[in-house]
Amino acid sequence: MAEPPASPVDRAFDVLRATAAGTGLTLSEIARETGLAKSTTLRLLGALERNDAVTRIGQRYRLGPLVHELDPIPTSPEYERIRRVLTPFLAHLFEATRATVHLATLHGDEVVYLNKLHGPRPIPSPSRIGGGLPAYCTGVGKAMLAFDDQAADRVARGPLVAWTDTTLTSADALAVELAEIRRRRRALDRAELTPGLFCVAAPVFDDDEQGAGGTRAVAALSASAAEEGALARLEPLVTRIAAAAGRALGGDR
Repeated sequence: MAEPPASPVDRAFDVLRATAAGTGLTLSEIARETGLAKSTTLRLLGALERNDAVTRIGQRYRLGPLVHELDPIPTSPEYERIRRVLTPFLAHLFEATRATVHLATLHGDEVVYLNKLHGPRPIPSPSRIGGGLPAYCTGVGKAMLAFDDQAADRVARGPLVAWTDTTLTSADALAVELAEIRRRRRALDRAELTPGLFCVAAPVFDDDEQGAGGTRAVAALSASAAEEGALARLEPLVTRIAAAAGRALGGDR
């Protein structure tokens, strides 16, 4: 007995599965993976995007908020401790910068956003509380990868997708950048995930005094800007507040 022809729902799931298989795929790549016409793929992606099943960043699509809601990133007492202790420092960073600010931690090869405060003129950003994004092309992600050798090695072996023209896509380039972050104790996102979105981030250690010795960063704080030139003003505020946050976290054991 012949199988019934694929329904629109079947095709939508094919597109969703293709999107889930990578850290970000273009329309052409998804059409090639599914064997669908580009016009059909685009129509299905539009429906999935309207329902938050996929999200588009630049020219690439990845799983959207709905998928994370159905299969949420695990919570843990440690995540809750980080959020509780560090949220006041995030609020301090917001007051000092009036920029959109983030508190994040690592979960596998992605960053998980534990909290986010929007500036008065929010810049369009794919980050959301409880959601995940690739670590290698975010300021908070690179700030933590620089102090987590295992995670950095794992990320370097995986596909480094070019989300924008400035995304680091080679393991060597990422290694050089992480070494610089270890030296300067801050990371920059030069519109590497979203065009027009820049940020400066700093690692937070469970005891900031241990950070100089290379202890794994358990979190990171960042502030965003619409132009790269603003990062120089934000950098000393972010690094100073992250250092204070690390001391508070170490004292909360």
